[in-house]
Amino acid sequence: MWQQHLAILPILIPLFTALLQLLPWGDRPQPKRRAIGLAASILTLVASAFLVIEVNSQEMLVYLLGNWDAPFGIVLMVDKLSAMMMLLTAILALPVLVYGCYSEDNLGSHFHALFQFQIMGIMGAFATGDLFNLFVFFEVLLISSYALLMHGGGKFRVRATLHYVLLNLLGSALFLISVGTLYGVTGTLNMADMAVKIQALSGDQAMIAKAGSLMLLVVFGLKAALLPLHFWLPQAYSTTSGVIAALFAIMTKVGIYSIIRVYTLIFGADANELALVAHDWLWVMGLLTMLAGAIGILAARDLRLMVAYLVVISVGTILTAYSLFSTQTTGAALFYLIHSTFITSALFLLADVMAFERGKTASRIVSGKKMANHSTYAVMFLVAAIAVIGLPPLSGFVSKLMILESASANGHNFWLWGAIIGATFIMLVAVTRAGSKMIWHTLSGKPSEQSAPLGKRIALASLLLVSLVITLFAHPIQQYTQSVADQLERTEDYPKWVLKAPEVSDE
Repeated sequence: MWQQHLAILPILIPLFTALLQLLPWGDRPQPKRRAIGLAASILTLVASAFLVIEVNSQEMLVYLLGNWDAPFGIVLMVDKLSAMMMLLTAILALPVLVYGCYSEDNLGSHFHALFQFQIMGIMGAFATGDLFNLFVFFEVLLISSYALLMHGGGKFRVRATLHYVLLNLLGSALFLISVGTLYGVTGTLNMADMAVKIQALSGDQAMIAKAGSLMLLVVFGLKAALLPLHFWLPQAYSTTSGVIAALFAIMTKVGIYSIIRVYTLIFGADANELALVAHDWLWVMGLLTMLAGAIGILAARDLRLMVAYLVVISVGTILTAYSLFSTQTTGAALFYLIHSTFITSALFLLADVMAFERGKTASRIVSGKKMANHSTYAVMFLVAAIAVIGLPPLSGFVSKLMILESASANGHNFWLWGAIIGATFIMLVAVTRAGSKMIWHTLSGKPSEQSAPLGKRIALASLLLVSLVITLFAHPIQQYTQSVADQLERTEDYPKWVLKAPEVSDE
């Protein structure tokens, strides 16, 4: 049946599209590349939507590549969490690519091919069922991100990219060491199989596995921008082009996904001596990450830099809520993850179009000339500010309220309530200051003659519209994220599904 191939389609579509994008395509290649890229993004979105529907009814899809039985062969394991993250990526990628098709893709070589390779790496990381192939897909998305970060050139982008590359090379080396350590004591790399083997470890072997698990936490913390490994993100995201920063809003979520996957399935409550090995660390570092992000947005004097620190705050909020390790807080954290991804992506695009129309003052938080589409951006900024701060009635308020309510029965709720409410107040101050300076306190004189293309404004508006849609459909989305959390808690089901998966039919 064709449904069994849904697990691999969101990986294959961007892969073959990227290869097509590398062809010469005649005298005027860019319009053709844009058409191919947009068509592929729509197909990926459709495939991801069908995947969510299928997984919602079947609980999980397991795809054995080459029909090699697990745990010996390469396995794709798509549960409700994986399907949700793949759909989230596909929805985000389409308006960001539309935005990029308005001359942004002309700023550097092979933009469309790199964009699709990036999507392929992200989709593969969400779908893979073993640690080594998680490393492989990490490398695919990282190699693409190295080139995309420098899209458009400039010394500041090169410097930020250099820091980003060096840190991720160290992270990749540590990833291999930690995977080798875990393989040495368990004899497997399949995550479902490793979850079974971990339960039988004791003594020295358990301590070695604990060392490997904590090394993995460092690697995933680097990818997610968890303090003290977050310092690469503000400079990298604030110096790259707006379209790339908007796409990279999903990048930290790959690290968060990996933490949730590994430390729930492999080192969850059933892991005996290694049960919840990372959660105390995540609790403390998550709170400190929120604090670091809050300090960053207060100190930021550039809108792009401020948005980058808002991403840091979102990472801290999600991982702090997850560290409480209850299905209610995990479901609420996943709802907040969906909201924060779209709203920070929209803010990066908004900062980009505002910088273009403000001229020399660009995205600096200072008074500047009136923009050509000043009223439009004022409304967009107001909507984005309400959503990202967490004021009623938009999705930011709904998601934070869910986290606070779900934590009320937990012993740590005092600290979580204080951190979230404190960070919200600081965000209110910082974002209000930015809007006041950049939109209301404009210089007298003729408005800017530079106007961003209508297509860019439509792409930006569509991302902001998602926040409204999340608010309107908060209940069914919350039901789905809660079902994701419930499935994650049932770790005993994963070995049954993965290790006994049937072969892929040729039909």
